[in-house]
Amino acid sequence: MNKIRTLIIDDEAPIRELISGILESYSEHTEVCGTADGVTTGLEAIRQLNPELVLLDVNLTDGTGFDLLRQLDDIRFSVIFITAYEKYAVKAFRFSAVDYIMKPVNIDELLTAIDKAIELMERKTLNQQLKNFFDNMNSKPEDKKIVLKDSKSIYIVKVADIVRCEADHNYTTFYLHNGKQVIVSKTLKEYEELLSDFMFLRTHQSHLININHIISFEKNEGGYLRMADGSSVPVSKRKRDELMDFFDNI
Repeated sequence: MNKIRTLIIDDEAPIRELISGILESYSEHTEVCGTADGVTTGLEAIRQLNPELVLLDVNLTDGTGFDLLRQLDDIRFSVIFITAYEKYAVKAFRFSAVDYIMKPVNIDELLTAIDKAIELMERKTLNQQLKNFFDNMNSKPEDKKIVLKDSKSIYIVKVADIVRCEADHNYTTFYLHNGKQVIVSKTLKEYEELLSDFMFLRTHQSHLININHIISFEKNEGGYLRMADGSSVPVSKRKRDELMDFFDNI
């Protein structure tokens, strides 16, 4: 396998040097073809060096990494964003399954992100995920979409169309309004955090529901919810009060 031509764009010279050193020492799949420190120099480097992978800082001296990408007509490389802790940006990355690493840069996290980027190159899905990322940045909450990946496909799903999610050990099954099911190899807890701002409620250890798809709450048999897809979802005793508070505030 030929080494992947990798460009590092970050406005901090020590970060550029650190990442270059990590890749040279620990990554057998990549070679650093160049570095840049901003939007203008980054665009010039991309056009001259034709990288296959770009490690791109979110905040640059003359703009943002997003500004840089928006100026490209066609993105023909994989992207790993580099960011300090910014809750909104990180959540947006996770929503679109876009890879990112946090500062300070951790060797294992960087190498894991590179492995994922190589997988994206093979599946040729990067542009699809970046498009969803930028769409989400500019869309209303009710129009947000989430990227769900199973072993064979990538689905871009409108959050409002998710009826419920159900846990099965380290897997989560999404039940959609059109009857489709998508099984993802991530835990329900991860999606509980990701969907917390979109009227989703954890009603049980194994169940996360979209409140907008509740048909009724049945108090018998310990309590369960009838959902728009025809399913019945149990409500644990611990979550019952939280659910009642929601109904009281409608």
